[in-house]
Amino acid sequence: MTRDFHRRQFLGAAATSAVLVAGSAPAEERVEVRAQEKAAATKRAAVIHQAKPMAFDPKRVEGLSEKILVSHYENNYIGAVKRLNAILDQLSGLDFDKAPGFQINGLKREELIAANSMILHEVYFAGLGASGKPGAALAAALDRDFGSFDRWRSEFVGMGKALGGGSGWVVLAYDKHGGRLVNSWANDHTQTLAGGDPIFVLDMFEHAYQMDFGAKAGDYVKTVMAAAGWSNADRLYEKYSRA
Repeated sequence: MTRDFHRRQFLGAAATSAVLVAGSAPAEERVEVRAQEKAAATKRAAVIHQAKPMAFDPKRVEGLSEKILVSHYENNYIGAVKRLNAILDQLSGLDFDKAPGFQINGLKREELIAANSMILHEVYFAGLGASGKPGAALAAALDRDFGSFDRWRSEFVGMGKALGGGSGWVVLAYDKHGGRLVNSWANDHTQTLAGGDPIFVLDMFEHAYQMDFGAKAGDYVKTVMAAAGWSNADRLYEKYSRA
């Protein structure tokens, strides 16, 4: 018992000494420690996005090479996911009360670019790999909002060709504000229709076609439309139009 008593005395004294030592640290250090603890406690958990697997066999998309599809998927889509995660991580540790405006603007702009690139690439890839036609509900909506499927296709293809030699997206979107389908144009990742949910997407950045088609953007558009699968677009239309 005596030995245990002395041991408890020793541990108690050691703990008291540690508190005294910590309390005797310079005021500047104590302020810094408290600031770090506050930042750690209030740090927003970054949302970590996971890349979706390629939804088709890149060897079996008629007219597009496996090389360009894999390069597009790995470098541009997965690259956007990784970039978005890195940006979110930086934002989660940023002190917005002290950060300069240019830093906040830069990070939030890059977040928008990476997020839209990720989302639009996912819809683009989900529309490849199995040729076919829209399901009954989507086909009826295209007839209602464009006059006919052929009229919609003519407008969509024309917009894609018009972006050839430049860059951008053509997006068939469901406009929640108007309750209708629209073809939306964007020449970069920061331009989207407010309240628009993408259903079917055509990537007109050169990385999507130059390796296979060179400057022949029109041939690429024709090829993608011939290889278009509509099951994902059907699913998204049902989801958004009933929300």
